[in-house]
Order: sequence, then structure tokens, then C-alpha cells
Amino acid sequence: MTKRYDAVIIGGGHNGLTCAFYLARAGMKVLVLERRHVVGGAAVTEEFHPGFRNSTASYTVSLLRPKVIADMKLHDRGYRIIERTISNFFPFPDTYLTLGGGADRTMAQFARFSKKDAAAYPAYDAALEKVAQVLRDIALKIPPNVGGGIGALMAAAKQGWPMANLDLSVQRDLLDIFTKSARDFLDGWFEDDHVKSAFAFDAVVGNYAGVSTAGSAYVLLHHVFGEVNGKFGAWGHSVGGMGAITQAMAAACFEEGVEISLEAPVAKLLVDGGKVAGVQLESGEEIAAPIVASNVGPALLYRQMVDPSDLDADFRKRIAGYKTGSGTFRMNVALSELPDFTTLPGKVKAEHHTAGIVIAPGMDYMDQAFDDARAHGWSKKPIVEMKIPSTVDDSLAPPGQHVASLFCQQFAPQLPNGQDGSPTSWDDCREEVADLIIDTVNDHAPNFKASVIARQIHSPLDLERKFGLIDGDIFHGHMSLDQLWAARPVLGNGDYRGPIKGLYMCGSGTHPGGGVTGAPGHNAAHAIIADRSLPWKLLHRRSRRD
Repeated sequence: MTKRYDAVIIGGGHNGLTCAFYLARAGMKVLVLERRHVVGGAAVTEEFHPGFRNSTASYTVSLLRPKVIADMKLHDRGYRIIERTISNFFPFPDTYLTLGGGADRTMAQFARFSKKDAAAYPAYDAALEKVAQVLRDIALKIPPNVGGGIGALMAAAKQGWPMANLDLSVQRDLLDIFTKSARDFLDGWFEDDHVKSAFAFDAVVGNYAGVSTAGSAYVLLHHVFGEVNGKFGAWGHSVGGMGAITQAMAAACFEEGVEISLEAPVAKLLVDGGKVAGVQLESGEEIAAPIVASNVGPALLYRQMVDPSDLDADFRKRIAGYKTGSGTFRMNVALSELPDFTTLPGKVKAEHHTAGIVIAPGMDYMDQAFDDARAHGWSKKPIVEMKIPSTVDDSLAPPGQHVASLFCQQFAPQLPNGQDGSPTSWDDCREEVADLIIDTVNDHAPNFKASVIARQIHSPLDLERKFGLIDGDIFHGHMSLDQLWAARPVLGNGDYRGPIKGLYMCGSGTHPGGGVTGAPGHNAAHAIIADRSLPWKLLHRRSRRD
């Protein structure tokens, strides 16, 4: 081994950079290893057609924790978020609905469909905000290690105590959100399908499930616990794309002395005597470090980078059952003009062009999209969210032209076996499916297809190969009740500590889950720093690794 560090981070995504920053600030010599030619993981900005740049995978921001922003001084490094005037625009076959722009405006929109739903909205919003605050409160806390003794028991009690003090009505809402389907949860609040659909969309973002699938209500909540510029639940556009965020994070890391090595894919974890010894790159080079923190997902780490003999049988069984696959198909398109929607005409930039444009017209439509994907591999009528960031950030496209992000659900992580003659690989049908997605948008904006100058396609398989997202899972694993908090990725290892002494996890496959939050990186770093301050015997006992 020719190089030695205090800690090595596998993967230069936003959580890996966050973890590296805090470790270096604590005085450690840190190396980040990134397999691609650019730092940032799935939060990058790239040119996909001459003159057209866009956020390649992750495309909008809300969940990044304010503490991480402040500690890394991201505002001083160019971090700037433009808020959406209205959050979402929903075109339906014969009408439309907008969400956001203030409670009064949202209620007026709902009143077009149901006065009862308009009257119910303030209470719904307040209830969801109280539950979302629970997530904010625990997002930067290390979950207790189940089975970890009295210390873990006390940590569980400390984190759970605020929930026990919530009003009974909030506790009931919390229980409903964690256990019910989005349909059942929303049926308890609203009567009109247009109104319910406007909220239900969040329940299927990155979630290979229908709105009637039990537990889908939680994903609805996960997407509203963020904030932009101090406004809870708001979403916005990062000027310069999502890559501007990770470039600012990289600058913070460099300032603290972190080394970042690009085009340096890790092949395997090196283990000696039951302890981490470092990593081996695909080139064969070995790098020594007593601590390795993995920003890649648990499925990639434990199924491909760790020798099975270094894991006990029970852990191998549990990680083999770790569920992945978000049902996501991601595209970027270059446009000659803005879409002209049938229900809200006009090609001149208007408020709805700057919002999240969501094609998910109805609860049944969203359930059918999931049913189609399970049966045939992809939705015949997919769910599409289109964001046109060039309407607020003209640095991304030539004058008078635009770029758009198309975030699409539902698409099977693995296609059916092809016994009926259907494709067995996403490589065989990605263009066909991309055409279907374009046609879906065109059904609502008839000029859209003709306006497409170029497109960049990321099928689930493309997402896996390009970004290391197993089964194309943008969250590094299902956001289901059995894979959350202390059970993410598995019970007994939900505190960022891996099953090998010196191995840690700092990516979205840990609490609080997916999205650009920075929380896993922050929390994992603090777990590492805490462990380094413990006497070896106590650390050995705490980790329960040997």
C-alpha cells in the first residue's frame, strides 16, 4: 500500500462530501474516491447537448439540512436557491389545478372542485406540518442501535420521547402516515379526486408502488419535511443546477484539506483480522485506512464490494433481502420552445412553466401506472413530473430555448422474463419508452414533441451503471417502514456503523433516507468522531463486531 489516510470515503456524492468535510474539520486526513470523472454523485450538472446543461439526475432542492448549509458555508460559495412561485401545476384532460402560492390561493384552487376540501385544507396542512417537524427533529440524530445495550435503549427513549408528548391527534396522524396507503390517508381528509391527486403524487416519487399500496403515505411525508430559504415544505431550483451544490461542497472539503480522487472506482473493501484495513481500486491500487465510510448504497457495498466471508451469515441474509428499485426513469430534454398546454394555453413564459408540472391525472391513473409496470415492465400511461429550470436560470440553455427535466414513474427495476417476446433488458427498449414518455407529455401540450431538439435518457439500468444506483433506486433502497430509522438498512446497523470494525455507511441507504439532505453524511461523520474518542475496549464492546 502506497498511501495511508485516517479515513477513506467511497463515493463523492453530496453525502460523501458532507461526511468528508466534518471528518477533516475534526482533524482527520481524508480521501474521497469517486468513480466518475466529476464529483457530486447523482447531484451534478452536465451538458447533454451543445449549449444545453441540466441537473442530470437529482433536479430540485428542499431537503438539504440548514445546519449542513451553514457549517459548510455554502452560501459563501455560491449556493443560491430560487423558490417556486407555485409549487406544482397539474394538467388534467379538461381542467387544471395549481398548488402553492399561499394558503388562500391553494384554497381558492381547491374550491373550484370542492368547497369542503378547500375548508379542510388548513387543518390538513397544519397536521402534516406537525408530523413533518418530527422528521426534522430526528433527521440529524443518530438512530439507536437496536440490541446495543443500555446506551442504545436510552438513545431510543430520548428520540422517542418528543413523539410521546405530541397531541393525541398528531400521534394518530403519525401512525396513519407510517402505516396507511396514500389513498386511504387522503380519503380521510378530502373528497375530490383532483385535490387528492395533487397530494398523492408525492407518495409515488421514487417509490415503486401505487397510491393504494400500504405504507405509501410515508413517502408523501418524506417530500414535505424540507425547507427553502427558511420556508417549510418549499421546493426550489439551485442556480447552476444541482451540481452547483456539490461543487460548493467540494470547495468546502478542499478548504479543510480533503483530497478528492476522480475516476478512482473502488473494487473491494480490505479487511484484516476482522477490522477495516482500507480499499482496493479497480486498477489494483490499495489505499490504507482504518476507517472507510461508504456513500454508495448498502446493496452495492455489501453485495459487490465486501467479501461474503467478512460478513456473518445473519447479516448476509438480511442484506440479501434489502429491497431496492424506485421505479424511476429519468430524462433531460432540450427544447426549442416552452410547452403549450391545452388546459392552460401559451408558449410565453408563465407562472405554471416555472412550477413542477405533474402529469398524474387521478388516483386510479397512478395505481394503473404501477399495475402496468408490474405486469409489463413499464406504465402504458406513465406518471411524469416536468421541471423547466431554464425559465428561472438562463445559464442552462441558449437564448429563447429551454431545458426540461422529466422525472418519470413507474418502471420496473427488472423487466419481465420475456416469455411473451417482450424485451428482457432496458437497453432493448429505452428509446421506445422514451418515445412513450414524450408522447405522454404531448397529450397535454401538443407542441411538446415537435419542440424536442435532443434528449438524454436514463432507464433504471442506466441509473445503475452511471451512478451506482442498484436497480436504479434513487433512494438507495425502499423507503418502507421495515427500512427506516433504526432499521435502515437493517436492524442492528441503523446507527451508520457497519458489521465490520471501522466500516461506516454515510449514504441515503441510512437514516433519514433519500433525497439531497446531507443528513446521512453529517450523522455518519459524528458517529465516526464519537467512536474515535472512545477507549478501544469500549468501542469494541459498543460495535459488537468481533
